[in-house]
Amino acid sequence: MSEQEEQPEKEVERNKIHNKKMQEIKAARNKLMATKTEEKGLIMVHTGSGKGKSSSGFGMIMRCIAHGIPCAVVQFIKGTWRTGERDFLEKRFQKECLFIVSGEGFTWETQDRERDIAAAKAGWEKAKELIRDPDIKFILLDEINIALRYDYLDIEEVVDFLLHEKPLMTHVVLTGRNAKDELIEAADLVTEMSLIKHPFRDGIKAQKGIEF
Repeated sequence: MSEQEEQPEKEVERNKIHNKKMQEIKAARNKLMATKTEEKGLIMVHTGSGKGKSSSGFGMIMRCIAHGIPCAVVQFIKGTWRTGERDFLEKRFQKECLFIVSGEGFTWETQDRERDIAAAKAGWEKAKELIRDPDIKFILLDEINIALRYDYLDIEEVVDFLLHEKPLMTHVVLTGRNAKDELIEAADLVTEMSLIKHPFRDGIKAQKGIEF
């Protein structure tokens, strides 16, 4: 048998082995999925030094809109920064997603701790109102971890509210670097974005569509 004739036989055998392996994986997966029957509103934390924390949260907002799930965003810290997500949601999906801006900009821009604290507290009060709203099922608290990091908000109060007052089937996502240990402990899902490489280190500024 020539090498050219032998090659198809090898491929046939490889496909058989592959198919058998995939069947075993599927059977194991089906068995596992059969045990996952519960549903609940999740507390989710996106943190870490890498990019993608807010982007992931807004991606989930898009999913909610597509599924007809009423949702809301409370944006802490960024305030005056006109992001693409904010413009998009305010212009095209006002009815589907309520967008609340709390804060007057990054802390190094405002340089006024009392104003930052007042803005964060106002944002948190609005967030609690939205979370309690039975008609809203998904709330993104964008950059709230920054407000918690600087102690503009009481971490114990935030965690206690999420654990004991959040409606059972309401999802809440909290984004921002340096999530506090208490929040991580309370959360159902925690994702840490790791920074491996960033163009900012090479002198490249924030750009539309990438950072905002």
